[in-house]
Amino acid sequence: MRTSKLERAVLLRCGCWGFTWRLAHSCDWVPNYCIGPNRHRSATSLVGMETLLVTRTPDGVVEVILNRPEKKNAVNHTMWNELSAVLASIEGDASARVVVLTGAGGAFCSGADLSGDDLVEGDWLSRMRKINQVALSLHQLSKVTIAKVTGIAAGAGCNMAFGCDLVIASASARFSEIFVKRGLSVDFGGSYLLPRLVGMHRAKELALFGEIIDAEVARELGIVNRVVADDAIDAFTNDWATRLAGGPPIAMSLTKAMLNDSFGRTMPEALEAEALSQTINFHTADTAEAIAAFREKRPPRFLGR
Repeated sequence: MRTSKLERAVLLRCGCWGFTWRLAHSCDWVPNYCIGPNRHRSATSLVGMETLLVTRTPDGVVEVILNRPEKKNAVNHTMWNELSAVLASIEGDASARVVVLTGAGGAFCSGADLSGDDLVEGDWLSRMRKINQVALSLHQLSKVTIAKVTGIAAGAGCNMAFGCDLVIASASARFSEIFVKRGLSVDFGGSYLLPRLVGMHRAKELALFGEIIDAEVARELGIVNRVVADDAIDAFTNDWATRLAGGPPIAMSLTKAMLNDSFGRTMPEALEAEALSQTINFHTADTAEAIAAFREKRPPRFLGR
């Protein structure tokens, strides 16, 4: 971000949130969702999915369940396509506030499905770029994301969990950057995520050995937020998701975007992004509601506008 560019105001419409404000001319940092007034119209239909189950609560918690339990939810071509469609649909839905990503049948995700007959042949660069787009969509999603991990999370499934904003693991959960044991290098954002989460040397240890670590070790490394008993993970995750869904979605999305971008910024650039974000916040109904609620000694009710 060049701060000089942030000194000249232009009109920017943040259509997902339904408000317009003068921000910065040629701003190098704009929140991911601030790209036009009609973005929500691009939402994709979720009817007829083969590999995913999607549920939602009235308060805006969307649960996306990887649903190939017979394969420990290994991701095949169909699931990659359906994940791409679901994430696009959620991004375009202003009523969706929190996403919980989990797996069916006691496993989170065992990684990409390597059981097909077309593994050697084909245009792998094109395939990987499609998979990369799913990873990027998850990373850039303007909603808060929670990985609820039970059982194994390996390979791309491991990095899918680490790519979420928060990771809750059951006591029996296990994680592995298993790529090296399959003759592969890391993917699904692992080369980006791991050094930021655990530091370079720990990242190399995880990636080069590909060993399975348990949930408690993952917590000690800082890649899991909470470890809870197997029979308590649903209630714990529901509590966190409900609390987050009750928060101010615009402010939380701005905070998420700034934290995601923080390693690539100088301190002056980070401060300028904070100033821009607070300018947006102070022109929302949610911030006005929070101030009014504070003065009236009552809980605020955030509507996302």
